[in-house]
Amino acid sequence: MLSSQCFQNPPTLSSTCGAGTVQEFGGLQTYITGSPDSKLAIIFIADAFGYEAPNLRKLADKIAGAGFLVVVPDFFYGDPVIDPKDPNFDVNSWLKVHNTDKGYEDAKAVIAALKSKGVSAIGAAGFCWGGMVLVKLASSTDLHAAVILHPGPITEDQINGVKVPIAILGAENDHIFPSEHLKQFGEKLSAKSEIDSFVKIFPGVAHGWTVRYKADDESAVKSAEESHLDMLNWFTKYVK
Repeated sequence: MLSSQCFQNPPTLSSTCGAGTVQEFGGLQTYITGSPDSKLAIIFIADAFGYEAPNLRKLADKIAGAGFLVVVPDFFYGDPVIDPKDPNFDVNSWLKVHNTDKGYEDAKAVIAALKSKGVSAIGAAGFCWGGMVLVKLASSTDLHAAVILHPGPITEDQINGVKVPIAILGAENDHIFPSEHLKQFGEKLSAKSEIDSFVKIFPGVAHGWTVRYKADDESAVKSAEESHLDMLNWFTKYVK
């Protein structure tokens, strides 16, 4: 279940932001950035605000600049959360339509589409809702690496099922995924000698900080950029 923290600092969505283009890919409208000929691809699985969030696309462009083809599919089929304070918005109804099982199936179709175009290594980043999708994807070897950022609720069983190198970047102030919980998961992951893992708790930040920062908040930008670098380093290490 998502909570009010999932909807704080909502972005102003823009269909035209970013250096990439929007195309149909894997059956979904998808923001695509980076070299179309790259054999290394990264999938972004967005939070509830979806694939038109400017900071998310800016981050996709940044990762693409390191040589990756980055795809950011619209897993919500044109129905992201736009105004969580709208009295007509009901989060439970929205989650029934946009459940993570459906997101998982859609993401598998995107992976298949990448492989069919000759991509040889695939990583994925999941933000909040996207993190709940990604932990399911990480239970197979379709991916070469996963980075989960301030995830929604994920379970111990799901962590135990992870089969690929995984990094989890969490916030010190997170009601949805408390730092104590993340520390416990980090210990479980470090005990899995067959896969590499990296767990980091960022001090002084709250759930959503990696993509829902204000550009004029110097401290927030610095923390977000640190997480972006950690993500890029993880992908550079394993998606090759």
